[in-house]
Amino acid sequence: MNKIAMFGATGMTGLCALDAAIKQGLKVTLLVRDVLRLPDSYKNDSNVNVIVGDVTKLEDVQKTVDGQDGVVVTLGTRNDLGATTVMSDGIQNIIAAMKDSSVKTISVCLSAFLFYEPEKVPAIFQALNADHQRMYDLLKVSDLNWIAVFPPHIADAPRSEFITKHGASPGPRVISKYDLGAFLVESLDQPEHYQKVVGIANISN
Repeated sequence: MNKIAMFGATGMTGLCALDAAIKQGLKVTLLVRDVLRLPDSYKNDSNVNVIVGDVTKLEDVQKTVDGQDGVVVTLGTRNDLGATTVMSDGIQNIIAAMKDSSVKTISVCLSAFLFYEPEKVPAIFQALNADHQRMYDLLKVSDLNWIAVFPPHIADAPRSEFITKHGASPGPRVISKYDLGAFLVESLDQPEHYQKVVGIANISN
């Protein structure tokens, strides 16, 4: 990968993924709704191209994806846990734009609650989890090289050793936002993760 598109780059995990991509020397195109949420250091970085728009508008997504080698998605709703289709509408547009531009590889940050039976997800998270499920369902039938990452609690903690497991949680219930962001970028070049669910967690001391 030399050039990647990112969606959700102004959120906690997104900023960490953006930082990881820049440190790897990648050129990154971002779609953001509010450029004021992006730190000035990235606005002034020659390797960062910022497009102001909305992931629910296909034309904005197409401009972001065109010419890229891969895509990283960290869409979220910040503190709003209510019912939504914004994330799944967004991933539907991203998939359509990728197919139109012949971009094949995408990593997506979802939630470890998708490892649970729906009725066992805490009630406060069920509406949000339903949209994560819709995102995952769209990925599964996309025929892209998708990587669906199901992280547990995302912590504001330094990078440390972490483990991954296909199709299941690896056990521990926390992941550093920095490790998660880096994995979302690095996994684009790791075919062993393509078309797989990846559980991820830091190793407990």
